[in-house]
Amino acid sequence: MIEARYHDSVNVLQALSGAESCAPFDRAEWFALLAETGLVPLVAIASDAGATAALALTENDGRITPLRNWYSFTWRELAPADEAGDRLLGAIARQLKSRGWRVTLEPVPGEDGSATRLARAFRAAGWQVAVEPCDINHVLPVKGRSFAEYWEARPGPLRTTFKRKAKKVEVEVLTRFDHGVWDDYETIYAASWKPAEDQPAMLRAFAEAEGAAGRLRLGIARTEGLAVAAQAWTVENGTAFIHKLAYLESHKHLSAGTTLTAELFRHVIDIDRVALVDFGTGDQSYKADWMEEVRTRYRIDCLDPRRLRAWPPLAKRLLQRGAKLAPLPAHG
Repeated sequence: MIEARYHDSVNVLQALSGAESCAPFDRAEWFALLAETGLVPLVAIASDAGATAALALTENDGRITPLRNWYSFTWRELAPADEAGDRLLGAIARQLKSRGWRVTLEPVPGEDGSATRLARAFRAAGWQVAVEPCDINHVLPVKGRSFAEYWEARPGPLRTTFKRKAKKVEVEVLTRFDHGVWDDYETIYAASWKPAEDQPAMLRAFAEAEGAAGRLRLGIARTEGLAVAAQAWTVENGTAFIHKLAYLESHKHLSAGTTLTAELFRHVIDIDRVALVDFGTGDQSYKADWMEEVRTRYRIDCLDPRRLRAWPPLAKRLLQRGAKLAPLPAHG
């Protein structure tokens, strides 16, 4: 008999997420950092015959969403990849009807089957489910290449910029956390073109933990002793994740970000021997220079038709679907 239950602490994920982890964003430690920012966890768990599945969620006025913030590249189910896991996810989906009228899950990956699996579980539980793209993810499958081989395939302007500017800065890649270098990163980020950091304390705590675990790749570029560009990557399970990058606008002419990015690619390809580099979400044009493939991230929007509050968005969804299916008017 499947038992479904809820918890308001992410500690219950400690034994589960480690076994199913594909990325930093699947681990109990990540969800704990999110909870420390003020998000209130709603961890839905189902167990049966020694198997356990979970969804790390949060809830506000009947609307249930993933336990995540903008640092999370993905959000997915934590469940065994078999029929037992599917049954457990179905039990969670049914039980969630007692907690909310709308469940919106994003950004869910599709390449590992998560989007299909979650949509199927919620449909079977009686939710009205809509699945649509919500973001994209630029990635580089290394395919056994050396950095030199990868670099030869980069666009000519990028390689020319590197060749002209590389000697103007000194770059260093650390595989540990360094307080001074992180302070430099925060200073650079504050002076960069990027919006204010949402949760800087969380990001620092994450970098410290990843450094202690040997997964951090912290890059810094300097000119005449001044830090002008910084980047934070992590390496895990054969994948390098590019979390943060920034450079000083005042020294943009040095193209220090390009030089530093190239050095980090060299490090993760030739030294860490990763199979994939993941540039996170977003369709910024510069990412296409470095990456070679694009993956879709999905929004899975689930409405409970038994709830009156779900009727207006259900009606809107039906109207939008009808408009897409309507034939084009004839022109005389």
